[in-house]
Amino acid sequence: MTPSLLFKLLLVLLLLFILFNLGRALFVMVKGDKQVPMSQFLGRRVIFSALVVVLLLAAMGLGVIAPNPRPY
Repeated sequence: MTPSLLFKLLLVLLLLFILFNLGRALFVMVKGDKQVPMSQFLGRRVIFSALVVVLLLAAMGLGVIAPNPRPY
């Protein structure tokens, strides 16, 4: 497996984890469950979203991935 493919797989897994935490926060909000605060899941989502952005910038800086040269 190439480093580019592994990095893309890592990004997809992180994005799925972000969606999972968002869904858990929605479930806690709708159900009104006070055992685990909703802010815990939303905080995880924010942290992992920031991690995705930092990883993308680092990978572009190191040349692991390349942006599209003609985006239109």
